[in-house]
Amino acid sequence: MNAAKAFLPLAASLLLSGLFVGTAAADAPKVVVSIKPIHSLVAAIMQGVGTPDLIVDGAASPHTYAFKPSNARSLQQAQLVFWVGPGMEAFLQKPLTALGGNATVVELDDAPGITKLKFREGGAFEPHDDGDEHEAGDDHADGHDHDHGEFDTHLWLDPHNAKAMVAEITTSLVAADPANALTYEANQKALNDKLDALDSEIASTIAPVKDKPFIVFHDAYQYFERRYGVRVSGSITVSPETIPGAQRVAEIHSKVADLGATCVFAEPQFEPNLVNVVLEGTSAKSGVLDPEAATLPQGPDLYFDLMRGIASSLKACLS
Repeated sequence: MNAAKAFLPLAASLLLSGLFVGTAAADAPKVVVSIKPIHSLVAAIMQGVGTPDLIVDGAASPHTYAFKPSNARSLQQAQLVFWVGPGMEAFLQKPLTALGGNATVVELDDAPGITKLKFREGGAFEPHDDGDEHEAGDDHADGHDHDHGEFDTHLWLDPHNAKAMVAEITTSLVAADPANALTYEANQKALNDKLDALDSEIASTIAPVKDKPFIVFHDAYQYFERRYGVRVSGSITVSPETIPGAQRVAEIHSKVADLGATCVFAEPQFEPNLVNVVLEGTSAKSGVLDPEAATLPQGPDLYFDLMRGIASSLKACLS
């Protein structure tokens, strides 16, 4: 009997703690994030509180993404939405206006401390073909008009930009959910420490090959290039779906030779056969870079896997 009486307070305590845990989970803010690299940073800040929803999942690209009914439901329920901005996720402009009326929309290309670099075109850099041009006159969801069409939006490829985004993400989460402010702020500090360590690690990985020139299929690496001093010497525009004709292949061969490129880097959406056709007859090796994390599983570790993957691919091909 005494054992039974002793058990009752313990059982009541466990029941109440379970109720409180359930309440905390239910009270976690509903957060939606556009693309994987940004989702990774938001997920790291939200650890211990909740898990953000991701719009562009799997191997999909924000440049060609088709908005889904499930995405519409997420936006309708959202309290906070994080995206880079219309230069990266043009497909989100109209849904954010139509469906995100109850949410605070945070555009991270406007975060304080972000470094922006203009697109490179002309000379060795060919025109961009991301498929992300938006209609003339379209403003972004908050009604302001910025220089979104003028700068490269792969901002996260510099860890210093990632830290600026993390600061804005944390500020926005604390404002929306002050009850969990201490958790968000502790997670921010831990994440910044990890980003600093990653920055040093990548600089060390890249150092032996940073002076070797290479060409990319997609000029998306300016921020990485500027941060670590690597030598992107030009870009070539090739459709992932179409083998180029003989004249275009000859032009590419001449360009690779003229620029003295050690490697030419494609991205995961390009079939190896297409890359082989483009480079056959040149002395350049081929490699794969994945700036938008198409091949990586989502989550708080993705950003680190993405950056390490770019560094290791560069080192392996250029060594």
